[in-house]
Amino acid sequence: MESTAGRWWAPGRVNLIGEHTDYNDGYVLPMALPLGMTCTARARPDGAVRLRSRQAPAEVDTTTTALATAGWSEFPTWSRYPLGVIREFERRGHEVPGIDLDLDSTVPIGAGLSSSAALSCSVALALRDLFAPTITAIELIDITRTAENVYAGVPTGTLDQSAALLCTPGHLLFLDTRTAATEQIPFDLEAFALSLLVLDTGTPRQLVDGEYATRRTECAAAAAQLGVPSLRDIPYPSEVGRLPNPLLRRRARHVITENARVLQIAEQLRKRADPRRIGPVLTAGHESLRDDFEVSAPPLDTAVDAALAAGAHGARMTGAGFGGSVIALVDRDRAGAVSSSVREALTAKGFPPPRTFTVTPSAGAHRLD
Repeated sequence: MESTAGRWWAPGRVNLIGEHTDYNDGYVLPMALPLGMTCTARARPDGAVRLRSRQAPAEVDTTTTALATAGWSEFPTWSRYPLGVIREFERRGHEVPGIDLDLDSTVPIGAGLSSSAALSCSVALALRDLFAPTITAIELIDITRTAENVYAGVPTGTLDQSAALLCTPGHLLFLDTRTAATEQIPFDLEAFALSLLVLDTGTPRQLVDGEYATRRTECAAAAAQLGVPSLRDIPYPSEVGRLPNPLLRRRARHVITENARVLQIAEQLRKRADPRRIGPVLTAGHESLRDDFEVSAPPLDTAVDAALAAGAHGARMTGAGFGGSVIALVDRDRAGAVSSSVREALTAKGFPPPRTFTVTPSAGAHRLD
């Protein structure tokens, strides 16, 4: 008997390294979190679409027909992600006769842990299983990225969606965003008595207000002036000296050096090296995001400095920036002390106390029942 209902789950993600490289055809190295979005879906035959979220106050009622001509600003911001996924299924020729969606997330919203991709990917997986079982994971990544770009108005690359759909337990996902080639790289912190600490500063990010789009435009301008399709094609940071604009030089330098950091860390972990060795590379990534790409924020810098002072082997902001979370690579028996030091440093400057937790590389999106 064909299934008409079920529950699906997609994770948030931490990006270990490789920030703002995905829309520059570069490399990324994320892992899936044990936190995620649960989507309870039920097919219906009348063309109606009903969304309910435990994290949002009002449900959304529309129809698949209305989505084809909708003025998307009329929908609540959060709902444009799942509605965009539904519209993309329809636009690409996969009929959605109607759907009820109940959504519940354990990913902190605005923390830079990709709650939006968890939302989009959980819904996309449900729609695939219910209505279009031949759709591939690569197609799902493109559908969910398009939903974010076109309908939610956030010009992301494919990092978050790829992490949500392709990650496996115990591994980082090495992704070449130009070719879509992937590799599962073991990341066994337990074997080295290490923990990866997430410090959510409680400073929400607002990517749709323009800064993210501005960075993307600046990178495209730098690539054009350097005569290459994307900054991925520039191998040496010294080449940014050819750019007359100092701001574009900084933006390009970050992308070029960040790609190199991803490759360096991936190579170390392939050799099963002690992950402590990657700590300084993580910290260098934060400095580049802070100084060259200018997407950090005072709470993030405070958290990074406090974590390092308390003994973290490396620390950096994770996600697109302008707020959100910091990750810190710490000895397992020092996780509590590092968390306490960061909390004290943030509250001493009048920032909210952080939410802190440790994470392990977890499973990608899948059906629950």
